[in-house]
Amino acid sequence: MLSGKSILVTGGTGSFGKKFVTTVLNRHPDVRRLVIYSRDELKQFEMAQMMPSSKYPQLRFFIGDIRDKERLFRAMEGIDIVVHAAALKQVPACEYNPFEAIKTNILGAQNLIETAIDRGVRSVVALSTDKAAAPINLYGATKLCSDKLFVSANNFKGARDIKFSVVRYGNVMGSRGSVIPFFMEKRKEGIIPITDTRMTRFNITLEEGVDLVLYAIVHMWGGEIFVPKIPSYRIVDLAAAVAPHCEQVVVGIRPGEKVHEEMITETDAINTLQFGKYFVILPSTRLWDVESFRKAFDGEFCPDGFHYSSGTNTEWLDIKQLRQLIRRHIDPEFRADTADFNAVSNGPDNANIGRTANEPVSMRR
Repeated sequence: MLSGKSILVTGGTGSFGKKFVTTVLNRHPDVRRLVIYSRDELKQFEMAQMMPSSKYPQLRFFIGDIRDKERLFRAMEGIDIVVHAAALKQVPACEYNPFEAIKTNILGAQNLIETAIDRGVRSVVALSTDKAAAPINLYGATKLCSDKLFVSANNFKGARDIKFSVVRYGNVMGSRGSVIPFFMEKRKEGIIPITDTRMTRFNITLEEGVDLVLYAIVHMWGGEIFVPKIPSYRIVDLAAAVAPHCEQVVVGIRPGEKVHEEMITETDAINTLQFGKYFVILPSTRLWDVESFRKAFDGEFCPDGFHYSSGTNTEWLDIKQLRQLIRRHIDPEFRADTADFNAVSNGPDNANIGRTANEPVSMRR
């Protein structure tokens, strides 16, 4: 599917973008062109140093912003596939700078859609977030709007042979926005700030995120929102995995933050198929025969009342597994004294598992 194709990645110097680019170059060395589109010249320079043109002649670096439609139009010349990863993603920053979030996450998405149609692109996959499901913060609301734009783009593409789909997943382990590096830095101070002891989150690695996007590129029919089946973790278990001998201090939920994240609401589930490793939220306007799609990938509709939440998930990461993932995906030299942490968590109701009697979660704020 990627052989001989030209691919453009918006936000290509971010955590996902870099992993996607290296994965494509390793698995599909015969890709014709791979365009890195981002607005940070320093990150582009550093990335070009790591992947020089002498070794990777397929790479092109375009400085540009998705707010700039003219620059997007120029960058998309001859492009077959677009992976849209550019966005303003920090919840507090979006809350404080709402107009900027709207310009990038919503109007930027519109620019990309219209340019892709005009330039004859064949496939577009946009990255979304669990915060787009029943959003309570501006970041989630802008990404929900973005998701709707990309799904609806299949309705107004006209006679052009182009498909738009979305990939939605949770917190990415090892990304710049991950809480793990923050905890690893805070453990030097002996105190780990916990927003709420009940808090849970989905977890996915960069590799798994890239694999899902590549799967969507190959298998998309247009209009789907792909949601992976991934494990959850409890924030207190993550803190214990990173810093077992630090005090956990409750500091309160930040503006726009949920206790549990959702990726499929109960309302969305009515229109959702489940497969072996992922779910697909179907487009509200029928673009193709759903029964043929279901049979093609051996899926079934979700049961009544289903919703996909990090707090009611059936798969959980315990403290030991979290440490293994940190070593594998973030810091190979990571070590934590596990002598007092032989017990592991088995879900959201075991608030004290994985914590010693000498290290209770402090309720002081």
